[in-house]
Amino acid sequence: MRRSLTITLHWLNLMLLLFVLGDGGATAWLSLAYAASALGMCALALVFGLMSGPGPKLTGAVRALHPWLHRALYLLLAWGAVALAAEAMGHALPGPEARKLLLALLAATALHATFNLWRHTALGDGALRRITPRAVHHIL
Repeated sequence: MRRSLTITLHWLNLMLLLFVLGDGGATAWLSLAYAASALGMCALALVFGLMSGPGPKLTGAVRALHPWLHRALYLLLAWGAVALAAEAMGHALPGPEARKLLLALLAATALHATFNLWRHTALGDGALRRITPRAVHHIL
């Protein structure tokens, strides 16, 4: 249950992030839907811990940094979601505006995706199988 919920929220967050950035935050319900989805994923990680580890094929500094970079992604996800929800309700938070945080999250997401594609292909550790629905595993 947790795995399927995490996978669903993972991909839902990506889709909603793209829609919110494309919309410019103009649609309040879309912004709030993204914030709820993102904070739901963060809540799962807080309660149950991170679902993916560095894997046995990662070594050295990359292995040591992996959990901390993963936590940083969740922190940016939560910060952007809270800032966006606050702006959607007419109460901007101090600090960077939500759009800048979400653009930073999108850039971090691109790096995250590239890293996991590298892990899956170069290291052959099956990283993509951890976060994709079982229905697509046959093409990975």
